[in-house]
Formats: sequence, structure tokens, C-alpha cells
Amino acid sequence: MKLRGSGVIALVAGGACVAAAGVAALLIFPAGFPVSHAGLGQAVSLGRASGSDMRATGSGSPGTPQAIDRALFSPGACLAFPPTGGDQHKTVFLDAGHGGIDPGAVGTTESGASVTESTVNLAIELDALAGLRARGYRVVVSRTENTTVTRLTPGDTDGGLLTSEGVHNDVAARAVCANMAKANVLVGIYMDSGEPWNAGCVTGYDQDRAFSAGNLRLASLVQGDVLGAMNAQGWGIPNEGVQPDTGLGSASDAAAENYGHLMLLGPAEAGYFETPSQMPGALIEPLFLTDPFEASIAASAHGQQMIAQALTKAIGQYLAGS
Repeated sequence: MKLRGSGVIALVAGGACVAAAGVAALLIFPAGFPVSHAGLGQAVSLGRASGSDMRATGSGSPGTPQAIDRALFSPGACLAFPPTGGDQHKTVFLDAGHGGIDPGAVGTTESGASVTESTVNLAIELDALAGLRARGYRVVVSRTENTTVTRLTPGDTDGGLLTSEGVHNDVAARAVCANMAKANVLVGIYMDSGEPWNAGCVTGYDQDRAFSAGNLRLASLVQGDVLGAMNAQGWGIPNEGVQPDTGLGSASDAAAENYGHLMLLGPAEAGYFETPSQMPGALIEPLFLTDPFEASIAASAHGQQMIAQALTKAIGQYLAGS
């Protein structure tokens, strides 16, 4: 048994850790819980921990996508996929956080293999894409490759890293994609990082939007279903709960700090963020990559599929009104 103490969760203005921007601000969250590793060996293949082993296409063939705007977004970004099982006449937007020159958090599994957040997020997104399409939903994803979503300009990068402007523009592009797709719901998929003893699952929502009640209901379903699915495997992931986005995040500059929201979920602010998402949304960070036990789950096909299946269930419940 491993005791996991007070949690320090590092998020970005738009999601999780921004390694590329050098953001290091941390926020304190409630204490964690004792965790048992029982059941991991039966359910998780640690041999899949390397980022090079991650699936590129998710569960099943994603089919032929439609680009929302080839000129505005990077190749492989902001693509729409039609349903494969009936048609619910509703659109889901999934955001695989980070990508391209922004790897997000980097962790190490219990077997000593490196795991990168952007790769894990993409694998989960693509698995959820397949599941949601099979349920009859049109699905728009922020990216299908290891790329940024926005087409980078010289001001977005410096020395091969994203600048504060680049971080801002890349997250803003994801909200623009969701809006152009006329999505009914938005879910951001990210991972967490912190001190070696930090662990747990957290979901953020924005309470300052006109659709805040929908945000909270979606976030509660996502948190409950994902955490429940993981802990049904005997993994004992601590519950960091559903949190307002004003209590999450780290800022890449003073303007982001003053904004005070996760950009993927938050409202407009004149002069800083003019194109907020226009549908209920939630952002989940189910695991800490800096905890070797949780990194091992995140790096495994089984762990990714468990999270994706739970996200598919939660989104279906939300759209069905249950």
C-alpha cells in the first residue's frame, strides 16, 4: 500500500502542464488517499509504456475525415468524422491536449520507460472517437497526429518551444474548431503532473458561463464514470473531484493570470480571448504522469481504453439527458 499525500496539481491556462512554455506555477489541492496497487498486474501491460508503442489510429479505423478548415488549422488537426452506428444528429468535440512541439507533461512508468502526455492524450481521444461514432455521434477531434492545432507563425515559437503567444493561440484554436464544428458538447483530455507523491483524477468546469449548469453536469458525469471505471480495475486512483476552472491552472504570462480561467472552457475577455467555446464543456486529467504507478496505467493500451470507454459513456449520458 502506498500513501499519497497532499496533491499539487499543475495545469495550464488551457489544460495541463505547459512544458514548452516553461510554466511552473502550481496550485494546492486537497489531500489524497491511500492507494493499493492490487490488480494492476492483471490488467495493465507495462510493456506498452514507451511512447513509440502508442496506437496511431485508436480502436478500429477512423474512416475518412472532413477537414473543418484546411487553411486555418494544421494538417491532421480539426477533423470531423461521421457516425458509424446510426445517427444521433449531435456532434461531440474531443480535444487531445498539447501536441507537436508541445509534448505536455513527461513521466516515467514503474518499468522505467518514458511516457509523454501529448501521446497518451491522443491515444485516448482516438479510442473515444471510435466509441462515440459507433454510438451514432458525429465527432470532431482537435488533432489526429502529433501536431499543434493552430498553424504556427514565427511569433508562436522561440528556440523550438511555444511562446506564451503560441500557447494562447494553440488553445484558442481548439475552441474555434469546436465552434466551427457546431459541437453540442466539448471534452478536453489531458494528464496531470506534480511532485512524485501527487496522484489522482480531477475534472474542471467553468461556472461563469451561461451554460454553467450543463458544464457542471457534464464534468460530474465525466469524473464519476472515468474514476469509477479505473477503480473498478482495482487501481485505487484518488478522487480529486470536480473543480471550477478558476481554481485550476497556471499562467504563461500576466495576461493569462489575469484571465483566471482555462481557455478551453472559459468566457470571452476583451483584448485577450475573443473566441470562447460556445457549448457545455469539461476538461479531465485522470492520472498523474509524474506518479510511476499512474504513468504505467496512462501508457498502457488497457488504461487508455478504460478511460476512453468511460468518456464515451459519460458523454452519451450527458447528451441523452440522463
